[in-house]
Amino acid sequence: MLELRRLRVLHALAQHRTVAATAVALHLTGPAVSQHLAALEREAGVPLLEKQGRVLAFTPAGRLLVSHAEVILDDLAAAESALAAVAGNGSGTVRVAAFASAARRLLPRAWAGPVSLRLVEQEPDAALASLRRQDVDIAVVHSYSLVPRDIPPRCEERVLLEEPVLLASARQEPTPVRLADFADRPWLVPTSDLSCYEMIRRACGAAGFVPSVVAESADFAVLVALAAAGAGVALVPEMALPDGPPGVHLYPLEEPLTRKVFALTRSGLARRPDVRTVLDGLERAARESG
Repeated sequence: MLELRRLRVLHALAQHRTVAATAVALHLTGPAVSQHLAALEREAGVPLLEKQGRVLAFTPAGRLLVSHAEVILDDLAAAESALAAVAGNGSGTVRVAAFASAARRLLPRAWAGPVSLRLVEQEPDAALASLRRQDVDIAVVHSYSLVPRDIPPRCEERVLLEEPVLLASARQEPTPVRLADFADRPWLVPTSDLSCYEMIRRACGAAGFVPSVVAESADFAVLVALAAAGAGVALVPEMALPDGPPGVHLYPLEEPLTRKVFALTRSGLARRPDVRTVLDGLERAARESG
């Protein structure tokens, strides 16, 4: 019979890739992780892992068992959530990963009531990875109309809001603005590792030009400040705008771009009273911020 705790170790190895990282994540020693994996192979009766150079790789049987382990662990989480829903006191600690502007605009308003929150600021890809590793209970992520994001399997989605992407400029511009009219302007863009950068690249490409980039920053507040100083123009989601940006004009686009903000949980976890309380708080904060 396959032991649940060993399936947890196998699943964690698939997420963390190495025995050392798995041991840290599970608060075990490296030898203990190796012993659990060896015992699981004996229980399974087939090799689950093989050496490829200096790293461990999953065999076909190992990959198959990882996929089943994910289903089993998600079902267990759903069962725990159902039992917690029966108790229904809504108390506990909920771990949330959220990108910067959601953490700034939504989390403070949801940080109330009987639920204790733990927040880590992460961009959407990292937040989804944390959710799959079960490092967090809720991932607040975004997708753009030009850069859709796939929902991972066995996850549930709650849409919080959909917001426009605006053009920031120090100049007076005819409105609504056509991006093609800004082909010769200097551009202020997010760093290339962010999906926000890909949104701008695709939007400008659809308008028939490649933006001439003079500044890159992961912080939209920096881009807006530079736009206010006349350094160039930027595309900024409404929620990412700093409070009262001075000296900058914000314009809707003739061909609208939007950003959808949504919260993801693993299947069944949203029934846990404390998780549901936080999701409701995020939804309320999104309505109030509109």
